Amino acid sequence: MQILRRGSSGPDVKLIQTLLARIGYNPGPVDGKFGPVTAQEVVEFQRNNELVPDGIVGPATWNVFDKLLRGYDEYTIRPGDTLNTIAWGYYTSVNSILVANPGINPNNLTIGQVITVPYGIEVVFTDIDYTYEIMQRDILGLKARYPFLEVGSIGQSVMGKNLYYIRLGRGENRISYNGSHHANEWITTPLLMKFIENFAAAYATGNSIRGYDIQEIFDSSSIYIVPMLNPDGVNLVLYWPNYTEAAYTEAAQLNRTNLPLPSVWKANIRGVDLNSNYPALWEEEKELEIAAGITEPAPRDYGGPEPLSEPETSALAAFTRNMDFSLVIAYHTQGRVIFYQFENLAPPESMDYVREFSRASGYAYSENPEEASYAGYKDWFIQEFRRPGFTMEVGLGRNPISISQFNTIYNNNEEIMLLAPLL
Repeated sequence: MQILRRGSSGPDVKLIQTLLARIGYNPGPVDGKFGPVTAQEVVEFQRNNELVPDGIVGPATWNVFDKLLRGYDEYTIRPGDTLNTIAWGYYTSVNSILVANPGINPNNLTIGQVITVPYGIEVVFTDIDYTYEIMQRDILGLKARYPFLEVGSIGQSVMGKNLYYIRLGRGENRISYNGSHHANEWITTPLLMKFIENFAAAYATGNSIRGYDIQEIFDSSSIYIVPMLNPDGVNLVLYWPNYTEAAYTEAAQLNRTNLPLPSVWKANIRGVDLNSNYPALWEEEKELEIAAGITEPAPRDYGGPEPLSEPETSALAAFTRNMDFSLVIAYHTQGRVIFYQFENLAPPESMDYVREFSRASGYAYSENPEEASYAGYKDWFIQEFRRPGFTMEVGLGRNPISISQFNTIYNNNEEIMLLAPLL
């Protein structure tokens, strides 16, 4: 992590500001600007945690922050400890400790035994810029809290970042959701991550969500979620213009639009629009690009030199084939509309599904966008498998959608993600 001090700015500053606010400090607005108020609260935090109170977030302070951000600590059992006393010390519950430590006997704790203790705060923050590093830490934190989650990688991005998947459930009906095909549509990643956290918490406590039986969904279905397909592009957008790696600086030079990079950058780090890189009438998509004057890597709309030329799309296509999903949803961010058709190849039941999704979300639905569109993931899935595939366009306004829309977006989509495995 970067060393932060007065004058620093960016996603990492927002991260510590929102963390400090959640644990009882008052760092001022979560605005990504490390000013005097944030610095003073960092000093207070350092004093309370036996750190050098210099107001600088260096390695030692990050170490303590990191445990809180992961949402758990590793605790060594001492004489006289009970789960009740440990839970009280971490502002958490005995049940949370039991869930995080399968097989532990609360009546027979062993001195020297190391256990995982979740903090009494949620893991996924939904009021900040959601970088790859934040997502990665959250995945590790959720896996520690909820060991029943399956976490893996479907491949790696151009820059070698893991393309993580998280599996909810253990049933035979396999479906999949994905987010952040497009870099400046990164808000779809915390949408999926918060759903994972809420679903896992409900399963662990035996609770329902919106009246849906989470145990039933968990037992009957397996929901495979790829929350960030384009991690290099997301970081390119969110760390702009303060880059510390040459690959980002070089990629940013492809933006010749005279517009701020975050408002136009949808592509991966090589300037390929991932949702125009699938073998679903890719040649027709290429003709449209040429007609629009797009013939080389660009911030958006360049579909690559050939279908599945990018490691991200190639990995998702292979994962989709291997898993044999019965239904997929790709999350995007423009228009509050659901697209469900491609070249009249979608099965008849897609119409029933989209009506239910529209009812649950309040979104309109349409066969396809008004402008010609090919080579998307949903298009390829429908063409390849003749099964229901959907593009979910959430939010309104220019990309990147303001994080202030998050609660509305989540409320509109939670029931869809619960409904899909049951239809």
